[in-house]
Amino acid sequence: MLHLFTGLEFYTGLMLLIALIFVLAYEAINGFHDTANAVATVIYTRALGSQLAVVISGVFNFLGVLMGGLRVTYAIVHLLPIDLLLNISSAHGLAMIFSLLLAAILWNLSTWYFGLPASSSHTLIGAIIGISLTNALVNNLSIVQVLNLRKLVEIFLSLIISPVVGLVIAGIMVFILRRYWSSTKQRCRIHMTPTEREKKDSKHTPPFWIRITLIFSVVGVSFFHGANDGQKGIGLIMLVLIGVAPAGFVVNINATGYDISRTRDAVNHLKHYYMQNPHLLISSSRILSIRNNQYPDLVKIKPTKIFHCDLSQALLTINHTSLLLKNLDSYESLNSDERSRIRRLLICIADTADKIAKRPETLSADKQLLLNLRHDLLCTVEYAPMWIIVAVALALSLGTMVGWRRVATTISERIGKKGMTYAQGLSAQITTAVSIGIASYAGMPVSTTHVLSSAVTGTMLVDGGGVHGKTVKKILLAWLLTFPVAIILAGSLYWISLQVV
Repeated sequence: MLHLFTGLEFYTGLMLLIALIFVLAYEAINGFHDTANAVATVIYTRALGSQLAVVISGVFNFLGVLMGGLRVTYAIVHLLPIDLLLNISSAHGLAMIFSLLLAAILWNLSTWYFGLPASSSHTLIGAIIGISLTNALVNNLSIVQVLNLRKLVEIFLSLIISPVVGLVIAGIMVFILRRYWSSTKQRCRIHMTPTEREKKDSKHTPPFWIRITLIFSVVGVSFFHGANDGQKGIGLIMLVLIGVAPAGFVVNINATGYDISRTRDAVNHLKHYYMQNPHLLISSSRILSIRNNQYPDLVKIKPTKIFHCDLSQALLTINHTSLLLKNLDSYESLNSDERSRIRRLLICIADTADKIAKRPETLSADKQLLLNLRHDLLCTVEYAPMWIIVAVALALSLGTMVGWRRVATTISERIGKKGMTYAQGLSAQITTAVSIGIASYAGMPVSTTHVLSSAVTGTMLVDGGGVHGKTVKKILLAWLLTFPVAIILAGSLYWISLQVV
């Protein structure tokens, strides 16, 4: 691994170290900012002691990152402007990375300090939008050009719908428990608060089966939180490494010959598809030149610092990539410029395929074909070494063990007018675990904070005598402010850094 960093100048190495510290700090803050979501109900209901609860949460956050895959990682990354992704090693790319991280860290720390359960996911996505909008203003581009609007809409919908789903499902669960699980004295204990349980039964802990279920639910929430939120840190570190030390990370140096052949086959299949469907491309004259084997000078162009992706040159880009990948068995045989060139070309080809798939005239079967080819095109580009995954997992899990108390108090004690019952805690936790698990499997970045806070609110509205309006208003205000503040903060920092570089 260390050989990938050899040859770095002192200044570059220092910048890399600072950037990695920023990312790991973001993940650690995410850990103690969001850990409260996993442990709040289990601590409040006394199913587990606070120290044991946060340790268990930390361990399963760690495992969640290790086993969560990379779907969410690159769903977030591809919200960034395509030009910045193609030219991440430029000064503008590095300025983007630092602005993004600093904005996310500042807002997360601010909301944590005031004990507000704001969303780290919203913060990060807002920061990405701020970077993209500033990039559009600086380069006189339209918003459509700099933002992946389709992916942004999908993520917005998941972030907006998931709290509503949490509120409704948790409310329904606690309603069902109240209506159909209250027929006996034993069953009625699920509707007690910890204080009521202590007064009536002189016991500090919940009934055994309720306690076991609560413990399993905290395990589930922690694991899926790691699987979802941990992936964002992995994506940020990959951006840092590609930007600062591109020679070792622009492509997966350890990719097998089979992986490279998959990529090569995808390039060839895509070329064949475009040749059969020339109407999907902008410039028919370029298609004609390819058919007649009249390759323009694009193939001979030396790598430049700034690379632009042009839909009208789709077939030319594919042809260039085919030549670079021809008879290639290992990326180690390529020099740094060739690796960077391949990465840029593959991202460009994948972006073109994505645009073609979105066109209304593209057949449904063809859309699925293009999506499959896109996956194969990026299999050696969208990756993460195991040491990065472990580093993020450690930062997130260690972060869970400190600073959790502020937000946990808000969730467990200040949302409802009355104390939280075991049934309410159980309903909120199970709803959150299932929701985050489904979202992680689907590759959608959702907010653990919003789902659990909404789930707790839903149980209180149905079975808890209402909520504290003042607390709920503060939480909603933090939710509403997160996007605009993150957008303005990241955009401003990026603009300032561009003046410096």
